[in-house]
Amino acid sequence: MLKVAFYDTKEYDRPSFEYYGGLHQIEFLFLETKLNENTVELAKGCDAVCVFVNDTVNEKVIEKLYSFGVKLIALRSAGYNNVDVRAAYRRVHVVHVPAYSPYSVAEHAMALLLTSVRRIHKAYNRTREFNFSLNGLTGFDLHGKTVGVIGTGKIGRIFIDICCGFGMKVVAFDRFPAQDAGIEYVSLDRLFEVSDVISLHCPLTDETRHMIGREAISKMKKGVVIINTSRGGLIDAEALLEGIKDRKIGAACLDVYEEEADIFFEDRSGHILNDDLLSRLISMPNVIVTSHQAFLTEEALHNIAETTVNNILSCFENDGACDNELCYRCGQIEHCRKERKERCF
Repeated sequence: MLKVAFYDTKEYDRPSFEYYGGLHQIEFLFLETKLNENTVELAKGCDAVCVFVNDTVNEKVIEKLYSFGVKLIALRSAGYNNVDVRAAYRRVHVVHVPAYSPYSVAEHAMALLLTSVRRIHKAYNRTREFNFSLNGLTGFDLHGKTVGVIGTGKIGRIFIDICCGFGMKVVAFDRFPAQDAGIEYVSLDRLFEVSDVISLHCPLTDETRHMIGREAISKMKKGVVIINTSRGGLIDAEALLEGIKDRKIGAACLDVYEEEADIFFEDRSGHILNDDLLSRLISMPNVIVTSHQAFLTEEALHNIAETTVNNILSCFENDGACDNELCYRCGQIEHCRKERKERCF
């Protein structure tokens, strides 16, 4: 039986992983703590670790895992910016879940947009106090507006389809454009210039970190709405707050935040929030923050567990490639040009 240390466990994680693990003789050791240099010792005696977006899998952690004989880091997420893939090369294989339910994230992005522009959250709070005034609740039509989509992977393309259903004009930017997709690709500067709404659906890399910063915001339309359901580090939060206070940014819909690791996924309602920047953002009347919940649907949770278990099995039971391996050998990580008929190392 394979033994897997399962870090940063939440109540909603267990049912699906217990079910699929039980089907395939995988024992998950569910740990509430996050993986980092102080907790890596808990993985001793395990064949693999299963981690999420706020676990820290840096070079020191990977060295420890390798010394313990851990052979696999299984991400139960699409993003992998918290894993030093380069340090893992030739030591520990890394796999991820590239597509668990792109619909869940794309639909959440649209839900945030609709909630913001139609002031649904404000109306909900009012009517619960029997305040039925419409003053201050005027929104605007999405029909005819231009949405700029940064990143046209599966989630980005589904979001585009949803926007087209609302009669929006779509422009997009991607370093790897989808061929024959009928998408109008433009430069990033042009996207900033023409978009009424900008939605981020790209991974966090050295190149994309703080791609939405002061310079980018200065090129945007006055009153632009920014949506981020991808990774918090794509946006310079200080610059975002400045843009909001300067009335340049009309609204921000955030499901992620750069410094979310010690805040999101936990009940902080009885505590003073030490992150002043997040506190200021949340206090803005035109900012909506959800705590990294875009993925959280029943379908997505089942798909994540099933794919993660299959990834683990492929690495331990097959002689060929690990399913959904993040390969550093050719430097392309996800966009590996070699045929995946063998392992990365």
